[in-house]
Amino acid sequence: MERRESGSKRGKQLSDSRLAVEDEAGRRPFMRGIMIHSLMSRGISFEDAFETANRVRDGLKGEGVVTRGELATAIRDLLGELDAPEEAQPLPPPVMIREKGQRRGTPFSKGLLSQSLLAAAIDPQDAFDVALEIEGELSMAGLRECERRDLRRLAFETLRRRLGENPAQRYLVWRHYQSPDRPVMILLGGAPGAGKTTLSLEVARRLGIWRVLSTDSIRQILRLVLSRELVPAIHASSFDAYRVAGDAIGDSPVIEGFRSQASIVSVGARAMMDRAVEENTSMVMDGVSLVPGLIDLSAYDDKADVISVVIANLDTDAYRERFESRARERTPQKYLENLTGILEIQEYFLESADQFGVPIVDNASFEKSVRLILRHVTDTLRKKGQFDAAALL
Repeated sequence: MERRESGSKRGKQLSDSRLAVEDEAGRRPFMRGIMIHSLMSRGISFEDAFETANRVRDGLKGEGVVTRGELATAIRDLLGELDAPEEAQPLPPPVMIREKGQRRGTPFSKGLLSQSLLAAAIDPQDAFDVALEIEGELSMAGLRECERRDLRRLAFETLRRRLGENPAQRYLVWRHYQSPDRPVMILLGGAPGAGKTTLSLEVARRLGIWRVLSTDSIRQILRLVLSRELVPAIHASSFDAYRVAGDAIGDSPVIEGFRSQASIVSVGARAMMDRAVEENTSMVMDGVSLVPGLIDLSAYDDKADVISVVIANLDTDAYRERFESRARERTPQKYLENLTGILEIQEYFLESADQFGVPIVDNASFEKSVRLILRHVTDTLRKKGQFDAAALL
């Protein structure tokens, strides 16, 4: 049998800095939520279980990998003289969350709650900690059922106490807009390779929006319908559409060709927006064709809440590296060869954003960009003042 390696040596072999637990079944990431659940099942209060799990994680973080026995020893040492029963006690049945007036509900889930808290533009770990605290409060109160409105109030108050007034308000705003009288449409535009699609998927996930579209898909559909001979611009890339657009016009052939293509694709984008209005379904759309001012958003003033953001990469070297890092998914060479044209398109986006008052997010940090977009969305909706905070609480 192979001799078990020491903790420090195993830690060096771990692929990342996360703590892992090893037993006969293999190696698994350390899950604080599982430890808290296990300690509470032994009759330990939520506060003690929460503090113990945090201290175990922080104390063993540098080890990399620990055995289950080492983990149990660390827990016993930290619990000290806590009066915890020797035999496991079953957790109480889950609190049932129901709407006012309804007799049936759904079991409380800290996973679903922490997901909904992400709309407040907070760190995912903070969202999980708030959900854990709320789970503990419900458990200690001995509740068997709770109205959804009371849960919302508890989440709001916990967010405000732990993270401040603004995150709490952002959470409340989005809770209102999850059942809107009209849809919320978030448009993320930007030059090729700015990271729009990745951001749109994460923003939609954190807001609980299931409809996510890209103008790249719209352009591909139009290519099947409109022949190259009829509309050559949509059969080229955004940065070299000018090569097939005929005689160069204007001071910048690249921008003229790009505008020609974007104007055609924006027709399909408007069709998707119109359908979202008809179905009262919120959505996130991203794409290089979503140039500020190209679509008349005033046509939706009384139908939807449309919020635009431009995604950019203001560091040219970082922009180049982004294309090089995409080599596994697609050939980056054509993007690198046309980087000058892509930067010209980005500059056009920045000028258009400035002209039409659209915020710009410099996508230097993915997590920071996601939170900036979420903050802009919820703050914009809050400023419109079309919801009654008191009624929600």
